[in-house]
Amino acid sequence: MDDEEQLEMLGEQLYGLIYPRHADMAGKLTGMLLELPGPILAQTLQDEAMLTEALDKALSALKLSKETSSELESQGEDEGSASSDSLGEQLYKLVDVYNTGLTEKITGMLLEQKKVEVQKLLSDPGLLEERVNIALKTLEEQSPEETDVSDSSDPDDTDRLGEKLFAVVQQIDAVKCADITGMLLEMDHGTLRQVLSDRDMLEVAVQRAQAALLEHDTHTLPDRQDASLSAGTQSAESTQT
Repeated sequence: MDDEEQLEMLGEQLYGLIYPRHADMAGKLTGMLLELPGPILAQTLQDEAMLTEALDKALSALKLSKETSSELESQGEDEGSASSDSLGEQLYKLVDVYNTGLTEKITGMLLEQKKVEVQKLLSDPGLLEERVNIALKTLEEQSPEETDVSDSSDPDDTDRLGEKLFAVVQQIDAVKCADITGMLLEMDHGTLRQVLSDRDMLEVAVQRAQAALLEHDTHTLPDRQDASLSAGTQSAESTQT
């Protein structure tokens, strides 16, 4: 039996368990729970308590998604109407439904996007599911060393990511691409791969780096001017002597 047939069989079993409880939403809930990792899904089918907990999480996520969608409609296009902390909390609850064991990492990766994109994820379960799967796949492809946030990353892998990153950053800011690339390489490899695969996330990350560089230049410019003035004064004094 191939993976597709096995998934279909699990879906039928799951639907049969959910339908008596939530007949009007059985299809939607089945689809959501089928996104659970295989071992957890198999255990959920055998454990009544786990199934109940998973359904409660899915129902809460659907309710939260509807409430968020209504709020966004009433707020119109005002991106500043919702705080980043509030969006993060709502996104965390929705991502946690998938029981990936990586809720915090995936939420962090998704929050790298523009606020308006995060709001879309909160109001569109299908889009959220797609982004969660992309993030999960990215994290699963990492080696244990890359998953660890310590400094044990493979230098060769860092070089490859750096080359790819430099090429795309150069298209956005040809003048400061080297400095910006260096700053972005400070991210963990999972987040960095997500940034490379999502143009919106890349642009946001570049804008943040540009702002940091601008702030740094603003602070250092007076020091340079003072140094130049001091050097000019000393030169004038030497000439007079």
